[in-house]
Amino acid sequence: MKEITLEATVENLDRVTDFVNEQLEKIGCSFKAIAQIDVAIDELFSNIAFYAYRPDVGPATVQIDIEEDPVSVVITFMDHGVPFNPLKKPDPDTTLSAEDRKIGGLGIFMVKKTMDAVKYEYRDGKNILTIQKNFT
Repeated sequence: MKEITLEATVENLDRVTDFVNEQLEKIGCSFKAIAQIDVAIDELFSNIAFYAYRPDVGPATVQIDIEEDPVSVVITFMDHGVPFNPLKKPDPDTTLSAEDRKIGGLGIFMVKKTMDAVKYEYRDGKNILTIQKNFT
Protein backbone atom coordinates (compact mmCIF):
# COMPACT_ATOMS: atom_id res chain seq x y z
CA MET A 1 0.00 0.00 0.00
CA LYS A 2 1.21 3.50 -0.85
CA GLU A 3 -0.16 6.72 0.62
CA ILE A 4 0.18 10.46 0.43
CA THR A 5 -1.03 13.04 2.94
CA LEU A 6 -1.33 16.68 2.00
CA GLU A 7 -3.46 19.73 2.55
CA ALA A 8 -6.93 19.27 1.08
CA THR A 9 -6.81 22.08 -1.48
CA VAL A 10 -7.70 22.07 -5.16
CA GLU A 11 -4.12 23.16 -5.83
CA ASN A 12 -3.00 19.69 -4.64
CA LEU A 13 -5.38 17.78 -6.93
CA ASP A 14 -2.69 17.28 -9.58
CA ARG A 15 -0.28 15.88 -6.98
CA VAL A 16 -2.87 13.31 -5.90
CA THR A 17 -3.67 12.37 -9.50
CA ASP A 18 0.03 12.03 -10.38
CA PHE A 19 0.64 9.92 -7.26
CA VAL A 20 -2.17 7.49 -8.16
CA ASN A 21 -1.33 7.40 -11.88
CA GLU A 22 2.28 6.53 -11.13
CA GLN A 23 1.09 3.43 -9.28
CA LEU A 24 -1.44 2.54 -11.99
CA GLU A 25 1.17 2.79 -14.74
CA LYS A 26 3.46 0.41 -12.82
CA ILE A 27 0.82 -2.32 -13.03
CA GLY A 28 -0.07 -1.67 -16.68
CA CYS A 29 -3.53 -0.25 -16.04
CA SER A 30 -5.48 0.48 -19.23
CA PHE A 31 -5.92 4.05 -20.45
CA LYS A 32 -9.70 3.73 -20.10
CA ALA A 33 -9.48 2.62 -16.45
CA ILE A 34 -6.95 5.38 -15.66
CA ALA A 35 -9.27 7.96 -17.22
CA GLN A 36 -12.22 6.71 -15.14
CA ILE A 37 -10.14 6.67 -11.97
CA ASP A 38 -8.86 10.20 -12.70
CA VAL A 39 -12.45 11.46 -12.92
CA ALA A 40 -13.20 9.80 -9.59
CA ILE A 41 -10.10 11.34 -7.98
CA ASP A 42 -11.07 14.77 -9.28
CA GLU A 43 -14.58 14.47 -7.86
CA LEU A 44 -13.69 12.97 -4.50
CA PHE A 45 -10.60 15.02 -3.68
CA SER A 46 -12.29 18.24 -4.85
CA ASN A 47 -15.23 17.53 -2.55
CA ILE A 48 -12.84 17.15 0.39
CA ALA A 49 -11.03 20.36 -0.59
CA PHE A 50 -14.23 22.39 -0.97
CA TYR A 51 -16.35 21.08 1.88
CA ALA A 52 -14.57 18.99 4.54
CA TYR A 53 -12.94 21.77 6.54
CA ARG A 54 -14.68 24.96 5.42
CA PRO A 55 -13.77 27.70 6.01
CA ASP A 56 -10.44 26.24 7.11
CA VAL A 57 -8.07 23.80 5.42
CA GLY A 58 -7.00 20.43 6.77
CA PRO A 59 -5.18 17.28 5.74
CA ALA A 60 -6.35 14.55 3.41
CA THR A 61 -4.76 11.15 2.98
CA VAL A 62 -5.05 9.09 -0.18
CA GLN A 63 -4.04 5.43 -0.09
CA ILE A 64 -3.71 3.11 -3.06
CA ASP A 65 -3.52 -0.64 -2.85
CA ILE A 66 -3.40 -3.29 -5.55
CA GLU A 67 -5.55 -6.36 -4.89
CA GLU A 68 -4.98 -9.71 -6.58
CA ASP A 69 -8.37 -11.44 -6.41
CA PRO A 70 -9.90 -9.93 -8.41
CA VAL A 71 -7.05 -7.89 -9.88
CA SER A 72 -8.06 -4.38 -8.92
CA VAL A 73 -6.96 -1.08 -7.50
CA VAL A 74 -8.41 0.16 -4.21
CA ILE A 75 -8.11 3.88 -3.48
CA THR A 76 -9.09 5.28 -0.10
CA PHE A 77 -9.68 8.97 0.67
CA MET A 78 -9.55 10.03 4.32
CA ASP A 79 -10.11 13.35 6.06
CA HIS A 80 -10.94 14.63 9.53
CA GLY A 81 -13.54 17.09 8.27
CA VAL A 82 -17.24 17.33 8.90
CA PRO A 83 -18.87 13.87 8.73
CA PHE A 84 -20.49 13.50 5.31
CA ASN A 85 -21.54 10.43 3.36
CA PRO A 86 -21.86 11.45 -0.31
CA LEU A 87 -23.34 8.04 -1.13
CA LYS A 88 -26.53 8.93 0.75
CA LYS A 89 -27.33 11.73 -1.68
CA PRO A 90 -30.01 10.64 -4.13
CA ASP A 91 -28.79 10.02 -7.66
CA PRO A 92 -29.67 12.79 -10.10
CA ASP A 93 -32.53 12.15 -12.49
CA THR A 94 -30.56 11.78 -15.71
CA THR A 95 -33.77 11.52 -17.72
CA LEU A 96 -34.28 15.26 -17.16
CA SER A 97 -32.54 17.88 -19.25
CA ALA A 98 -29.57 19.65 -17.68
CA GLU A 99 -31.73 22.76 -17.24
CA ASP A 100 -34.43 20.85 -15.33
CA ARG A 101 -32.06 18.85 -13.14
CA LYS A 102 -31.09 19.96 -9.63
CA ILE A 103 -27.50 21.16 -9.29
CA GLY A 104 -25.09 18.74 -7.63
CA GLY A 105 -24.74 15.01 -7.31
CA LEU A 106 -23.67 14.25 -10.86
CA GLY A 107 -20.00 13.77 -9.97
CA ILE A 108 -20.55 11.18 -7.25
CA PHE A 109 -23.14 9.50 -9.53
CA MET A 110 -20.42 9.13 -12.20
CA VAL A 111 -18.05 7.68 -9.60
CA LYS A 112 -20.65 5.11 -8.56
CA LYS A 113 -21.32 4.15 -12.19
CA THR A 114 -17.67 3.80 -13.28
CA MET A 115 -16.17 2.09 -10.23
CA ASP A 116 -16.83 -1.53 -9.30
CA ALA A 117 -17.29 -0.71 -5.62
CA VAL A 118 -17.71 2.50 -3.63
CA LYS A 119 -18.14 2.56 0.13
CA TYR A 120 -18.14 5.15 2.89
CA GLU A 121 -17.67 4.97 6.62
CA TYR A 122 -17.07 7.44 9.41
CA ARG A 123 -14.67 5.94 11.92
CA ASP A 124 -12.30 7.33 14.56
CA GLY A 125 -13.21 10.91 13.63
CA LYS A 126 -12.50 10.35 9.93
CA ASN A 127 -14.47 10.30 6.71
CA ILE A 128 -13.24 7.24 4.81
CA LEU A 129 -14.38 6.78 1.23
CA THR A 130 -13.04 3.83 -0.74
CA ILE A 131 -13.33 3.10 -4.45
CA GLN A 132 -12.38 -0.10 -6.24
CA LYS A 133 -11.77 -0.61 -9.95
CA ASN A 134 -11.38 -4.17 -11.24
CA PHE A 135 -9.12 -4.94 -14.18
CA THR A 136 -10.45 -8.33 -15.20
